[in-house]
Amino acid sequence: MMTRERLQSLLPSVAAVLALGSFLSILGPYNSHQFGVPGAWFYWTGLMALGWVSGNLFSWLFERYLPDWPRAATGLALSILVSLPVFIGVTLIQALIGQPFPISVAPIVFFLVWVISAGVVTISILADRRSQSGDPTSDARPARALTDKLPPRLRRARLLALEAEDHYLRVHTDRGDALILMRLSDAIAAVEVLDGARTHRSWWVAREAVQTAERGDGRARLVLTDTLTAPVSRTYAPKLREAGWY
Repeated sequence: MMTRERLQSLLPSVAAVLALGSFLSILGPYNSHQFGVPGAWFYWTGLMALGWVSGNLFSWLFERYLPDWPRAATGLALSILVSLPVFIGVTLIQALIGQPFPISVAPIVFFLVWVISAGVVTISILADRRSQSGDPTSDARPARALTDKLPPRLRRARLLALEAEDHYLRVHTDRGDALILMRLSDAIAAVEVLDGARTHRSWWVAREAVQTAERGDGRARLVLTDTLTAPVSRTYAPKLREAGWY
């Protein structure tokens, strides 16, 4: 079941899909007025939703397997990949309504679909860059001394916590965790640009990752996710409490 936070995070994207679909249905490009008032709206809104779902899927794949690709190259690849399912959707709709287009015009139709996809991807990239530029902490990244030891799929993930396990370090992120060979003290030095603190001799936690705090047996624990909690030792509890962590 989706959490309220997850649903709230989807609202801007859903609103954008509805707004763009409504705008294109009014504009009526590519002779889409032939579908009528409700038909054109469902046509464009459905295609925008298909493109949004495809874009999120392909973006996730790029972030996981090709995190170091240049942004321009990623944007171009995404616009082409997103165009494929949308083009297939357009082709199927035309066939279902009895107006299939000849194979000879398929490249033109794909190009027209790509133009819209490229525009949407460009707007998304610019909006993301603008939101990052407005947030002074958005560019704060752990040092490469830490990230280079992580699997590629985790190098751009949001850091939740660091946990020492003997001579190894377990790095917890919002995309999973990984066990690397590194001392906790060295890892803490690598994340000094982030807003976080040591909560235990074996733990460092990013402040933004803390959802709530729990108390039991006279000790506190910081809840980071449904399955991850970080202990708070008596040594670090006063400083964390004074800083307003819980």
